[in-house]
Amino acid sequence: MITSKQRAKLKGIANSIDTILQVGKGGIEENLVTQVSDALKAREIIKMRVLETAPMDAREAAQTLAELTKSEVVQVIGTRFILYKRNEKKPVIELK
Repeated sequence: MITSKQRAKLKGIANSIDTILQVGKGGIEENLVTQVSDALKAREIIKMRVLETAPMDAREAAQTLAELTKSEVVQVIGTRFILYKRNEKKPVIELK
């Protein structure tokens, strides 16, 4: 579990990254979970978006994906959310 200080640092890092994946009308399917897992493994932090046609809101999507990928929800704002998962073998982001 990340601390509030670490969460603040991750939010700052996320400001400069682009949204790379989105949840669409199909919702959260196996291929999306795989893509999210792979992206988290490579980057540790990702920003995602939920389209208006999606069957869930951003908070539900973030929580579901966090559970399925064993990651943490950093922030949810509007239709966008940020996920973080530390890569134990090859850390990219230094959190203290």
